[in-house]
Amino acid sequence: MRIKYPPQTVDRVLIFDTTLRDGEQSPGASLNVDEKLTIARQLARLGVDIIEAGFPFASPGDFEAVQRIAETVGTETGPVICGLARATRQDIEAAAKALKPAYYPRIHTFIATSDIHLEYKLKKTRAEVLEIAPEMVAYAKSFVDDVEFSPEDAGRSDPEFLYQVLERVIDAGATTINIPDTVGYTTPTEFGALIKGIKENVPNIDRVVISVHGHNDLGLAVANFLEAVKNGARQLECTINGIGERAGNAALEELVMALYVRRQYFNPFLGRPPESEAPLTNINTREIYKTSRLVSNLTGMLIQPNKAIVGANAFAHQSGIHQDGVLKHKQTYEIMDAQLIGLADNQIVLGKLSGRNAFATRLRELGFELSETELNKAFLRFKDLADKKKEITDWDLEAIAKDETQGIDLRGYQLEFVQVSCGDHARPTATVTVRTPSGEELTDAAIGTGPVDAVYRAINRVVQIPNRLIEYSVQSVTAGIDAIGEVTIRLQHEDRIYSGHAANTDIIVASAQAYMNALNRLYRGLEQRALHPQARYARVHCSALGNQWGLFMPRLPPRTNCTDGTHGYLCL
Repeated sequence: MRIKYPPQTVDRVLIFDTTLRDGEQSPGASLNVDEKLTIARQLARLGVDIIEAGFPFASPGDFEAVQRIAETVGTETGPVICGLARATRQDIEAAAKALKPAYYPRIHTFIATSDIHLEYKLKKTRAEVLEIAPEMVAYAKSFVDDVEFSPEDAGRSDPEFLYQVLERVIDAGATTINIPDTVGYTTPTEFGALIKGIKENVPNIDRVVISVHGHNDLGLAVANFLEAVKNGARQLECTINGIGERAGNAALEELVMALYVRRQYFNPFLGRPPESEAPLTNINTREIYKTSRLVSNLTGMLIQPNKAIVGANAFAHQSGIHQDGVLKHKQTYEIMDAQLIGLADNQIVLGKLSGRNAFATRLRELGFELSETELNKAFLRFKDLADKKKEITDWDLEAIAKDETQGIDLRGYQLEFVQVSCGDHARPTATVTVRTPSGEELTDAAIGTGPVDAVYRAINRVVQIPNRLIEYSVQSVTAGIDAIGEVTIRLQHEDRIYSGHAANTDIIVASAQAYMNALNRLYRGLEQRALHPQARYARVHCSALGNQWGLFMPRLPPRTNCTDGTHGYLCL
């Protein structure tokens, strides 16, 4: 086995992307294996140093995803491929097996160290954790040379106990020590002091890379990480668009661009001259926008317009004073160039006479890698749109592409026909025809409070999978009466959330397609859970939530099951 980044050679900030592990734990953001593989390939193009591909022991799907990413993305010229494992032998063995094809494999094992987690979740003493942690790190080391250890809830752990645990796991062979602010509780000054204290009080700390992982519950994750860099952290665990449990994780794009734009400020903390122009990370910033859109498209999680770096308004100026200043000199109100993150001007790029090759080339430039089938369908959509719209922009092309990459799984339900009748003096009525997974075509009709409600009621009559619509949103891709409308919905079934997305110039059609997309995610989820019938019915008491109960995944001990995401994961 080989270590790609020995601690003694780290002279920059390593980017550890956990979009496929922690990011996927966002309610409604579940991904299938092919979608994870698509994102992993783009993360490699982006230039991340480590991809945390999943939690192999959590489910057969996660194991397969990690294994396939290890095979296809974890090459000699690719990133480190990491698998998460609790500090148990079975977890570590599963991670090692899934990671075996990777050229640079890493096992990331963890155990809680805060008193509240020890008492209420693990039911263990400090002495027991002091024995378990180094023993499991050593066990992981028997499979791979590159082992990362995380003391879960380090931000609320007793520092003196934390120092003892870290010293022992380093002696046991850990190569990276990750310090998680699991609940997003600390402030920048506190988090920086925590890293500084570790540097000063763990005698063998110079043998490892110090990493940080944090959640954004108080909106401080990025600020905390930047303070950690100033105090010695050299690996940042983050996600694209900041997705993840609860309020999400530190956003990769925000961290990378902060270190880029303010590199003269951060240079001295990495032992560089202030004037150095050398990048502080290995990220290809021109791939940021493409990666952001891809993750948003595949997870169905929209990016808020005022989101830093990648939001629709991030480089927009409406104030007359701002517009005047930017026209005179961009840096009056812009601290970075939009092209630096790969954002092209919103201009007409193709027309109805454009050919398939030009269409495919432009989609690749926008960051979309479509299969032959998806490309053919997308091109037909493009031609249809070109007959309806005079001006076709990159935004339109993205809407078409992501609609096809999120298309209805042929193994699931397919919407064949939808028709709606409505008006101010008529009761909204919808008729739909749906092809079932067995190939049977079924038609039904329903009356609703509005046209979309009628469509959803009609689809439910055919599909008959219990669910509750908890979110429905529509937004225009571009201005104008002929604009494409994007619809995003979220469904709840039992204790899980599934998202769906679609785009069309007809909002009713887009709404129906988005609903079918979400239903198919739900359908596939039920199929996976059916592989372990006990998981569908067994429920365990959740100490973290008092008297509530939660569904748990098979093979995961009930006491350590994640209860807020109910994906069978523990969130660091």
